[in-house]
Amino acid sequence: MTVDIPSVIAAETHIPLKKVLNTMELLDQGNTVPFIARYRKEMTGELDENQIREIEEKLKFHRQLEQRKEEIMRLIDEQGKLTAELREKILKTMKPTELEDLYLPYRQKKRTRASMAKEKGLEPLALYLLTFPQKGSPEEEGEKYLSEVVTDGEAALQGAMDIVAEMVSEDAQIRKWVRGFCLDHGMLLVQAKDPDKDSVYRMYYENYQEAVAKIVPHRVLAINRGEREEFLHVTLDVNQDFILEYLYRRFVKAGVTADLVKKAAADGYKRLIAPSIEREVRNHLTEAAETHALSVFAQNLRSLLLQAPVKGKIVLGLDPAYRTGCKWAVMDATGKVLEVGVIYPTPPHNKIREGEEELTRLVQKYRIQAIVIGNGTASRETEHFVAEFIKKSADPGLSYTIVSEAGASVYSASKLAAKEFPQLDVAERSAISIGRRIQDPLAELVKIPPQAAGVGQYQHDLPEKRLSENLSKVVESVVNYVGVDLNTASAPLLAYVAGINGTVATNIVSHRDELGGFKNRKELKKVAKLGPKTFEQCAGFLRIADGDSQLDNTAIHPESYGVAKQLLQELGLALSDVGSPEFIQPLTDISKAPKRIISLAEKIGTGVPTLTDIIDSLLKPGRDPREDLTPPIFRTDVLKIEDLQPGMVLKGTVHNLTDFGAFIDIGVKQDGLVHVSEIADRFIKHPLEVLSIGDVVTVSVLAVDVARNRISLTMKGRSYS
Repeated sequence: MTVDIPSVIAAETHIPLKKVLNTMELLDQGNTVPFIARYRKEMTGELDENQIREIEEKLKFHRQLEQRKEEIMRLIDEQGKLTAELREKILKTMKPTELEDLYLPYRQKKRTRASMAKEKGLEPLALYLLTFPQKGSPEEEGEKYLSEVVTDGEAALQGAMDIVAEMVSEDAQIRKWVRGFCLDHGMLLVQAKDPDKDSVYRMYYENYQEAVAKIVPHRVLAINRGEREEFLHVTLDVNQDFILEYLYRRFVKAGVTADLVKKAAADGYKRLIAPSIEREVRNHLTEAAETHALSVFAQNLRSLLLQAPVKGKIVLGLDPAYRTGCKWAVMDATGKVLEVGVIYPTPPHNKIREGEEELTRLVQKYRIQAIVIGNGTASRETEHFVAEFIKKSADPGLSYTIVSEAGASVYSASKLAAKEFPQLDVAERSAISIGRRIQDPLAELVKIPPQAAGVGQYQHDLPEKRLSENLSKVVESVVNYVGVDLNTASAPLLAYVAGINGTVATNIVSHRDELGGFKNRKELKKVAKLGPKTFEQCAGFLRIADGDSQLDNTAIHPESYGVAKQLLQELGLALSDVGSPEFIQPLTDISKAPKRIISLAEKIGTGVPTLTDIIDSLLKPGRDPREDLTPPIFRTDVLKIEDLQPGMVLKGTVHNLTDFGAFIDIGVKQDGLVHVSEIADRFIKHPLEVLSIGDVVTVSVLAVDVARNRISLTMKGRSYS
């Protein structure tokens, strides 16, 4: 009997079985998660995107597990050893580790002490030991197995004991119990390989130990890295005597062979079980820590991508440097590059006057309103130069901000950047990326690998493939949540729209370049390789601002245009009136009347969730949900770490979140740290409970260590929203 996967998923997720079944059906039909979450609410019972992704992941896990069961049963059956009892155990198993435990005795393995003993014909002697006879002599029994390869009785008994040791080590119940005991009661012991060799892992040098069941994820990853870099030696410590007593109770009975079997069981644990289970426990800790780090990274990345765009500003992007100078790029309010160049206000050149003259020319020529500085090398000196320039210019409309330039160098050296700006060098492209990051963070950040966004925790310790897959899902979720302008979006941005791959995205841009902008969503069907299924998945997430129909500038799917028009007909409204008070008021009234929505849905013949979404979309055509968020902080004067004093109150922007605290950009080159214990007046387990990247917060300075470039902040008694 195979596992009922839908029922298992329903039990694991606490989602009703009917919703799980419908979601599985939609996924199996090739629908994307964003499409299902937005446009199939009636079928899923309005499950959100996270719930649908959880079903998707568990469905993949359980199907792979079932495939592995079938493979294992086939392999055992080919050996003629698949009993009905073993088959039932395999089919009932729900954990991969326990499944592999069942397969272990039948797995093809390298020559072992036990296999060599079997080759010498000693297996019957091993079985004799396990009968625990009440009389006789094991030594005399061993003499019966002498041969050209077994020269004495002691060697025969040792070979038999090796077979028993392996039998003990391959017992699935034993392995399950030992594994559970180690996870519940084991201690991770950490020591320095060379105590005299200094490193960032010094806190672990003096016999550091922590319970396996309680160690926090970020310490697991730190210890792993220290071990990998050969600063630390890590072992698993458990109560060995307790484990051996359990083995003896399981395997040893009264009889003349009891001591030999006890010795074999102890050997089986120490030589075979313990090293294997230690690896499994370490792998379990690592996988759990990686999963947690991925979750933190994903939430941080989502917040980063959803930062409010700064619209309507003409921007100067500055990529700071010393010897090679600060490359700059001017972008108009739409991100179009107007001019690029370089100034040398930083050491060793210190051409401040020439730099100010160039900035004066640019500000006057292009009416620049914001200067955006990357936070890399020479950022502090560049910021000081810009602040002094703004002060001298006395232009009330001019200010600056500093942005993370994480990934800017990756983008600027990429094939995409070379294709976008073939005539520019790498640093000039980087200045463009830096400037555009405040104009439309999402559109610019999708051009770099998500793992290069600089908002993770131990991301360099995470499996690259797993990291990339998980973060790509976050980008996909955000892009489809925000929506994409079909006539301005780049190919990398379009490639994250539900149903669209890289080839189709490129084809959309080519079609647009050759024939001009899209007038309506139907024209998408003329794009090469964009078939009916792709159109169904992507159309609702693509916007056309000045097209043939106002509906194309909303999140309403083309399949529901008829419903939208029927709704307007029922209310006596026309699409041409979108945005007018006469249009907004009746829709607003209905949105606040659930019974009226139910009645209209029944009359029109659609679902309540779909009709509710249509009403919301008609009320706010072209709406960008990021506009409701706090924009970045712009400054006109520079703040140095030497200016900070304990008790000073400042505004700052959340730059990164980790398990142990929040890093806040307060206008100093070095971010300040608010430890998790200083974030809120109440107890919180993790900064993500109350903060997101991009939040503007009020902080107080606790302490400043200029020599070590460290700033400690507190938010207690302050706001974090």
